[in-house]
Amino acid sequence: MRPVVVLGATGSIGHQALAVADRLGMEVTAVAARRGSDELLEIALARPDALVGVVAPTKAEREHFESSLGGRARFGPETLVELASMAGSVVVNGIVGSAGLPASVAALDAGNRLALANKESLVAGGPIVAAALERGGGELIPVDSEHSALHQCLVGEERSAVRRIVLTASGGPFRGMTGEQLEAVTVEEALAHPTWKMGPRITIDSATLMNKAFEVIEAHHLFGFGYDSIDVVVHPESVVHALVEFSDGSLKAHLGEPDMQIPIQYALTEPERRPGPAGPFSLVGRHLTFESPDRDAFPCLGLGYEAGRLGGSAPTVLNAADEVAVHSFLDGKIGFSSIAVVVERTLADVEVRSLETLDDVRAIDREARSVATAHLGASC
Repeated sequence: MRPVVVLGATGSIGHQALAVADRLGMEVTAVAARRGSDELLEIALARPDALVGVVAPTKAEREHFESSLGGRARFGPETLVELASMAGSVVVNGIVGSAGLPASVAALDAGNRLALANKESLVAGGPIVAAALERGGGELIPVDSEHSALHQCLVGEERSAVRRIVLTASGGPFRGMTGEQLEAVTVEEALAHPTWKMGPRITIDSATLMNKAFEVIEAHHLFGFGYDSIDVVVHPESVVHALVEFSDGSLKAHLGEPDMQIPIQYALTEPERRPGPAGPFSLVGRHLTFESPDRDAFPCLGLGYEAGRLGGSAPTVLNAADEVAVHSFLDGKIGFSSIAVVVERTLADVEVRSLETLDDVRAIDREARSVATAHLGASC
């Protein structure tokens, strides 16, 4: 088995990726996180041969890591690219936000397998990632439960025989609420996801359905289907992770417990299957329900389709504006419903352009963040 590099090691995906690697006896050759926390140091000390990256350390953190780890420690944003480029690796990209894009490109340029949990890589830089995949000859295996499910349902199938692919959404904590009711929800309520334990940004994105909007764009880039062939249904039990409908009328569905270690393990070991963390799955007593998403109460889903169809830099703008708006909501500066307002206005104000390089993505990202920030005051 190939050695594993875990980027975003102190986050939810990172923790679970390390647990999977340890359980399977896979060597972890590098880990990285944004800050030089005690948690990252503990992970590093448990793996005495692994390189350790700290993206944005304080002076005290840098000194502490240098004294504790010596030459194993790496510092600065460039460390993500360095570690992702370690040849012959499986690179788990669990970084949050568009900061994960350069690492995704570096992993693929090096010919590595990229186990991608950083959805912003494809949302903000889909064409750039696709070019790196072709250029470096690496592999891209999605970690998101929905895209992992689609990947598995499509193995061995002719794409021309697919009528549509269907992503499921839990509906988040506010399923069934009206737009008027959503105006009064609190940060604490939005962070209380009924199914998944995730970081704050992705949890808020799940509550607004922006996370599902991102996943639609991801599915387009991962599997090559047009947006008219990608559907979303609300499935609160989170047992069916995705479905594929074929031209003959048959459907394949991927079912399983809502446990992220399952798709993480698949991304690390595919095509081999190894014993996993979950016990036998019982269908007895299960009730599966499906609903149409309420696009009026949750307009972010429609904004995702709009940005995807516009193409070019529009998804980059979508991601940047959402990140600005979500952080503002988490800080108590705008209301929950204002997140979609900020994103919609930013999409309208930033011209759509083509993306050729990482610098193109960075420039659009900066512009979109500036425009989104300007819209915050008018959206409170």
